Amino acid sequence: MNARHLVSALAFGLSIAGVTSALAQYTPPPPPRPFPGFANEKLRADNPYMSAWDIAVGGRFRIESKHNAGFTDAGSNWDFSDRPQDDNDNTYSLLRLMPRVGYTDKRWAFLVEARTSYSYGDERYNAAAPGEGLAERDGPIDLHQAYLYLGNHKEFPVSLKLGRQELVYGDQRLVGHFRWNNNARTFDAAKLRWQNPIFGVDVFTGGVVYNAHDEFNTANFDDLFSGAYFNFPRVSTNNTVEAYAFARNVDRAIVWDDWSDVAAPFRFPAPQDLYTLGLRWKSKPGAYGPWDYGFELMYQFGERTAVFPATPPAVAAVAPMLDHMAYAVVVQGGYTWTEHAWQPRLSLLYSHGSGDKSATDDESGTFQNLFPTNHLFYGYMDLSSLQNMHDLRLVYSFKPKPVVSVALEAHVQQLARTTDFWYNVAGVPRNVATAANPVGSGNGYRINPGYESQLGYEFDLVTGWAFATHSQVELGLSYFVRGEYIKQSLRSVGSSDASYMYLQLTTNF
Repeated sequence: MNARHLVSALAFGLSIAGVTSALAQYTPPPPPRPFPGFANEKLRADNPYMSAWDIAVGGRFRIESKHNAGFTDAGSNWDFSDRPQDDNDNTYSLLRLMPRVGYTDKRWAFLVEARTSYSYGDERYNAAAPGEGLAERDGPIDLHQAYLYLGNHKEFPVSLKLGRQELVYGDQRLVGHFRWNNNARTFDAAKLRWQNPIFGVDVFTGGVVYNAHDEFNTANFDDLFSGAYFNFPRVSTNNTVEAYAFARNVDRAIVWDDWSDVAAPFRFPAPQDLYTLGLRWKSKPGAYGPWDYGFELMYQFGERTAVFPATPPAVAAVAPMLDHMAYAVVVQGGYTWTEHAWQPRLSLLYSHGSGDKSATDDESGTFQNLFPTNHLFYGYMDLSSLQNMHDLRLVYSFKPKPVVSVALEAHVQQLARTTDFWYNVAGVPRNVATAANPVGSGNGYRINPGYESQLGYEFDLVTGWAFATHSQVELGLSYFVRGEYIKQSLRSVGSSDASYMYLQLTTNF
């Protein structure tokens, strides 16, 4: 570890494991009672001392059907396109099993969690592509988590978590485990935590684990992620108050590494030294009666290259570093009819990530949203990320029964700047830049300053039913009405609206 990385790991510590679900996002219904798994239930019934052990398997099966946009064979460059050669439909299924063994003692604990993840019928399959083109298949078995935890905060304010682990902070807008994806996300990291009644802080450093198909997954420490996350319990009795600083340092040498087993878009990160400062303030449940609110402010600086998964290594090796300065803001508020048996709730959220004012200068203004779980926030069709975007989201949710939940959502989305790209959910720009398809031709997405900024409107219906103590089923239906930017970008080839459906079974056994 060089001095630059050491400074990032130690000095760019500002962070806490905060609330992991935003009040305004859909939350699956809880089971009728907590269920530890069949093995745990049996072992603990026979021997109370076995309660220190956690031996179980988490399982999930999901069917997804996409029409005209999303993760399809045509790729996000041709979302909504009517070109005859573009295959914008894709129906496939995903299976994930995650067996785990854990033990918790008074002053230490450990967890070992494996993962098998497969996709079936996915038209993105290409035997010659990196990772066979399948970003949600990782082969028969791999190691998802394996960590040792030392400490007991009831006795001493410091604890240490060492090994392969998930990092989840705040609402997961910047750092999350991304469990919606069939492979999820982990880090090989060391995390030191201090917590007392006045303040707490997580300080961590490590590398994101890259999912290499049919290979043992490893972290690449040329891609170093460090930070700290603070919580301040005494600042406000009615609000959760958190602050953070993150540092992502990607060495230039990473462009020459072997990425042949890693499917796009989770491969080949851009060389960069980026630093993100943030403040998160959110009301606690019930603190203001039926009302709730929250906001998050994020500021980013440093330098980065404009390199993406398809960039040739020789080009990426000499790509110029751009001075980076960007920001993002999230504001939300809601009202819950607490007296009603169905607990109906109406909320409004506004999310904005800054865009770049010019693609030809030596500056970068596109917010980089790090390692998020974007599926939670910007539409269930997963078409956008918190980059060069305005997203206005209206949510109405209710629970007709304690084990049934329903959410109706509407999104209005537009580009923050038409001098920048429209970025997909993985943060990769939709960009078809060839001599045959010049800017303004209407033959594909790219930077089109003369176009309208309106992306369109997404409508979502999501419902879940915990039909047993160990299992729940979830159904989602979505429709995206394209806006003027999409119509203008594809006017020469034609375009159509898009739809999406998923059906998911989750179980713990």
